[in-house]
Amino acid sequence: MRDVQDHWFRQAKREGYRSRAAFKLTEIDDKKKVLSKGDRVLDCGAAPGSWCQVAARRVGPRGSVVGVDLKSIDSSGLPPNVTLLEADLREIELESIGGTMFDVVLSDMAPDTTGDHFGDHHRSIRLCNELLDRAHIWLRPGGNLVMKVFEGEAYRDLLDRAGSMFSKAKGFKPVASRGESVEMFVICAGQLSAAERDQDGGGPTEAEQIAPPRPKPGPGWSS
Repeated sequence: MRDVQDHWFRQAKREGYRSRAAFKLTEIDDKKKVLSKGDRVLDCGAAPGSWCQVAARRVGPRGSVVGVDLKSIDSSGLPPNVTLLEADLREIELESIGGTMFDVVLSDMAPDTTGDHFGDHHRSIRLCNELLDRAHIWLRPGGNLVMKVFEGEAYRDLLDRAGSMFSKAKGFKPVASRGESVEMFVICAGQLSAAERDQDGGGPTEAEQIAPPRPKPGPGWSS
């Protein structure tokens, strides 16, 4: 197993990525097609920046990536379509990160692990639920979301909640994840509008009226 993990570490160095996590997002996007050229992307918990690197390459120069983390991220070597912000996501308003809703929200966030699997799991679930709480603020209708979670008893409830907010929500474990790791990625396609969720019985918001729908989830969602 150590040789397998060393492989991803060496591959990241060869390809100029800041961490092996780059290959997790690469595989997710290869199989689920969450990123498109020209997309505006929010990368939550972006340090050390490898997901920003992958996203920036995939959305191209017409797209943009905003990476946010509590820790400072070195901007050297990152493409010009990446903007970094050292901040607490819970305190960020859309206006402070460009004022335009995102096409894709990515999250490789995880709590500091303590060795208490039960506690670590529930802290991870809480992070994901906080992200879902803000999805309607940051992510445009039809947009996609990817978030890391630690598996455990509340995982199914999280997946069900995500499924009620998006056209599709599935769990996925990339091959670059450590075999013994409990990490899983919840991949959500096509955020439903307020009218579709029928939360308040009203029509779409002004932002939802402006934002054009994204294409339907592709064939990669069938597996």
